[in-house]
Amino acid sequence: MAKRILFIVGDYVEDYEVMVPFQALAAVGLTVKAVCPGKKPGDSVATAIHDFEGAQTYSEKRGHNFALNADFAATKVEDFDALVIPGGRAPEYLRLDAAVIALVQGFVAAGKPIAAICHGPQLLAAAGVLTGKTCSAYPACRPEVELAGGTYADIAIDGAVTDGLLVTAPAWPAHPAWIAQFLTVLGVTVQHG
Repeated sequence: MAKRILFIVGDYVEDYEVMVPFQALAAVGLTVKAVCPGKKPGDSVATAIHDFEGAQTYSEKRGHNFALNADFAATKVEDFDALVIPGGRAPEYLRLDAAVIALVQGFVAAGKPIAAICHGPQLLAAAGVLTGKTCSAYPACRPEVELAGGTYADIAIDGAVTDGLLVTAPAWPAHPAWIAQFLTVLGVTVQHG
């Protein structure tokens, strides 16, 4: 049976950080579901495209509509093998939702793999699950990682770090690195050629 992966998303999730991993994980045979509090299967979230164009921080443009394929209200940790938390602006407000925090804590308590990219570790920090963990994130999230008891991994923008069952990366340029590490943590082998 294919491993089941859950994505927690919200409006203005980073476009590449939800679209590319969702499709890549599905392409290797995993069952991938995406949920958003307050929305149902078939509803969409708006995405944002963040880019590095020479300013002091990233720029933001409106992205695609990303269709949800599962119901947040019916989501149970035991129905999934792992969790993915994309970045963008969504984690900033999703971390205020007690049900989202409880779901993240449930994946940690159950000893299931978690991948968090860019601003995704804001949810991990808010859930109080970073103590003693090495965690990458978008550099602007470093204070949150450290205040939550984590060790911030100051790595290249296209790098990723694995600490036990936690795979984190600073931004979408790291997709090849974090997806490969996440597949290893999941025990998924991709056949080449």
